Amino acid sequence: MTKVAGKNQERIARRQVDKFAERRAQLAATALQTLSELGYARTSLRDIAQNSEFSHGVLHYYFNDKVDLIIESVKQYKAECVKRYDEIVATARTALEIKYGFSAALASTLHDDASMHRLWYDLRNQSLFEESFRADVLEIDQSLQRMIWRIVSQYAELAGTPLAVSSSAAYAIFDGLFQQALLRQLAGHGDAGRQLQESVESIIDLLLVEAEVGERISS
Repeated sequence: MTKVAGKNQERIARRQVDKFAERRAQLAATALQTLSELGYARTSLRDIAQNSEFSHGVLHYYFNDKVDLIIESVKQYKAECVKRYDEIVATARTALEIKYGFSAALASTLHDDASMHRLWYDLRNQSLFEESFRADVLEIDQSLQRMIWRIVSQYAELAGTPLAVSSSAAYAIFDGLFQQALLRQLAGHGDAGRQLQESVESIIDLLLVEAEVGERISS
């Protein structure tokens, strides 16, 4: 009887943990829009509560502070981003499909989700000064680096040509291109997405070893 009771208690405890995590995820998703509009410095839990259906007390119950909430929100959003790009890798059958699918996806999210990406860069910049969430930001950043590496690795494999860069270098290149395009997008430059797409399509070939890669891909 003691063993059975112990197992039941464990199951109840696990369900409670799962429900708590599920509720945190729901609240983080709801708060994301407000966070993306106001940014890290100008947002408090009270601000988020005023712009959502949840009270300040509810938010404080599930999150220690605004940093806890922001990190959870950004983690969720970036995890969804990673899934979208992984689908490109999973479905592409040629190097050209990778190239054009990747560049189009970047241009699309630049246009549709600019405020969300702005929040991410805001948070990453703040982590240079705030040690309390630096490890969380680094974890998100590394997940994005791994995502980019899966894309360029698959591109190289389908092109039949080895890569000439490291994972960190490839990520730095595309992250830099995207951040630059984001600034232009937020500044009202209507061609930011098109320029990003063109840059990605031309630069991805430069990550490969052989100079004649273009001939190999198009053949």
